[in-house]
Amino acid sequence: MKKLMAILVLLSGVGLFAGCAQQQTTPTEPTEAPGAAAEQAPGAEAAGAETERGFAGSPLEDPQSPLSKRVFYFPFDSSEVSAEDRNIVAEHAKFLAANPNASVVIEGHADERGSREYNLGLGERRAQAIERLMLLQGMAKGQQQVISFGEERPAAQGHDESAWRLNRRVELIYSGV
Repeated sequence: MKKLMAILVLLSGVGLFAGCAQQQTTPTEPTEAPGAAAEQAPGAEAAGAETERGFAGSPLEDPQSPLSKRVFYFPFDSSEVSAEDRNIVAEHAKFLAANPNASVVIEGHADERGSREYNLGLGERRAQAIERLMLLQGMAKGQQQVISFGEERPAAQGHDESAWRLNRRVELIYSGV
């Protein structure tokens, strides 16, 4: 009797997984309000309003734009900007060059390991690394401010690598856009 029950439980589990594997969901595309394209103001596309993808708003908020990434993460005890992030930082510099009234605060952060003074310095080195790249890519001097918070403003609470990884970062905070 026990063998029969075990086989039934096993078969029902297999049937459940097989049924789940056959379900498919079709991705849905974002819907556009009726007539939204017709109501678009001339020149609005260039300003980042309504695009062919259907996004309306600032290019900084467009999830398809590299400009929507404004947090850059660093390895332990490092201020080296990754190759992937260098391309995104270059896009931010181009955006600032094209928008002279915009400005950015470059905030450097560190995880809790190390002394307070060391972490403030490390956060500043990280922010300065991003600043240097942006200046080299066309951001005007004076459009930025560098601040280090060290370990004082963690993005994640915890005392393990998953929290520390999120706290080793630089954030770009825009104004004037």
